Amino acid sequence: MVFTESLKKNYQFRFVYNRGKSIANRHLVMYVVKNGKNFNRLGISVSKKVGISVVRSRVTRLIKESYRLTEENIKCGFDIVIIARNSCNGENFENIMKSFKHLLKKHSLLKEL
Repeated sequence: MVFTESLKKNYQFRFVYNRGKSIANRHLVMYVVKNGKNFNRLGISVSKKVGISVVRSRVTRLIKESYRLTEENIKCGFDIVIIARNSCNGENFENIMKSFKHLLKKHSLLKEL
């Protein structure tokens, strides 16, 4: 991920949860808040309710890959937290990618081409 840093600390996630705007669909919940920088910061949260560690790891990889493939088309200057819902368990990449792009469009984060 060229233009992106990771959110790692609990206080960073809490700031996005408290100040950010959230939109959800069947598979994902996305919180977004402006960060005042010229790059994005991404945080991914997959709880134990989604499945065992192998499943959680796979869902995290699918979300990261979805972000990586659309990164060039995402506006800069935002903190983004993505939360996986239980329905992500067993889903394929295409469905996760569709859900991810849907949330980006809802938040108006995609650049105009």
